[in-house]
Amino acid sequence: MAIVEVKVPQLSESVAEATMLQWKKKVGESVAADEILIDIETDKVVLEVPAPAAGVISEILVADGGTVAADQLIARIDTEGKAGAAAAPAAAAPAASAAAPAAAAATTSGSMAGVAMPAAAKLMADNSLAAGSVAGSGKDGRVTKGDVLAAVQGGVSSAAVAGGVKSTAAVIPTGVPTKALAQVAAPAVHLGDRPEQRVPMTRLRARVAERLLQSQSTNAILTTFNEINMAPVMDMRKRMQERFEKEHGVKLGFMSFFVKAAVHALKKFPVLNASVDGNDIVYHGYFDIGIAVGSPRGLVVPILRNADQMSFAEIEKKIAEFGQKAKDGKLGIEEMTGGTFSISNGGTFGSMMSTPIINPPQSAILGVHATKDRAMVENGQVVVRPMNYFAMSYDHRIIDGREAVLGLVAMKEALEDPARLLFDI
Repeated sequence: MAIVEVKVPQLSESVAEATMLQWKKKVGESVAADEILIDIETDKVVLEVPAPAAGVISEILVADGGTVAADQLIARIDTEGKAGAAAAPAAAAPAASAAAPAAAAATTSGSMAGVAMPAAAKLMADNSLAAGSVAGSGKDGRVTKGDVLAAVQGGVSSAAVAGGVKSTAAVIPTGVPTKALAQVAAPAVHLGDRPEQRVPMTRLRARVAERLLQSQSTNAILTTFNEINMAPVMDMRKRMQERFEKEHGVKLGFMSFFVKAAVHALKKFPVLNASVDGNDIVYHGYFDIGIAVGSPRGLVVPILRNADQMSFAEIEKKIAEFGQKAKDGKLGIEEMTGGTFSISNGGTFGSMMSTPIINPPQSAILGVHATKDRAMVENGQVVVRPMNYFAMSYDHRIIDGREAVLGLVAMKEALEDPARLLFDI
């Protein structure tokens, strides 16, 4: 027998631990070299753990939802094993006291069918599932943790602890993919016709919450607003869209204009691109623009490095790449580290107005919203114009109202007269 160890990959310096999501293979199943075995979630990204060699999973040491550290041993692969051969328990999880009755019953009956593995027995006890209520798919009909998870998510009926009264768990739409949860969601609690369901935060969601609270508690946040006539940008985009897409293989969106306009303003007012470090103001001589992207796991902010040196096509391609990676959970830690200024485009979801929260350690963030036709007064006449409300939140500790307002005005002027971006005026 030749055993190969499967370990947690290296995490970033700022990440101490991670959470196991869901094993894609079970003990006794064969795997190919480099086949993904499990996803591991940190507070920043989801990492894939590939099989270091081909063989059969002989042992899984950490179950779904377990907490692990870098370089920790989580499984073993027998490179000479055969699929379906007898193997170790599916997960080395602490056996709960609830496992004892199941084990005793198995000994008495002399059959392993319906017997819950230790981790599965604990999960059944936590969710008030009666012994025998979950069909087993493991060796000799044993109930695995995966069987219990499937039963809980499918709303299995279980006998109440007292009286043997049965109740069915309600399914409440949470909008969160099950595989993105650090632990299984508890079944809904019936309170008459007002069910509730407790769902644990993912590591990313908890990290986002922590950083937003940090931002509000450490920054003196103030927001300034302005309205932008988007007609010039929309006209230019309409005229150039077909040729642009044919030439560069990507559509010309509005975000590239927003990024260019932001960089244009940051060059004029460098304090908007600065950050606070103790009693010092750090002025950055580069423009790394964070683009807030919604993903199934939550909000992520990948970075456009040296955005001032990027063309419209390069910006559009990179944003499209970020969007797809966020959707697939493939964004790397290095792609979300750093940033000197951020842009959040709530307009893609229909937002009309918001006050964005600064992404620390940055000192300012631009909020872009939906463009709508509005009645505007020009030269004493009422005309219809496609208008967009821009909001810029800034840290008033280092940014005065003058710089914030003039910075936003610079963005407005650049978008209402895009030629300014070509001549840098």
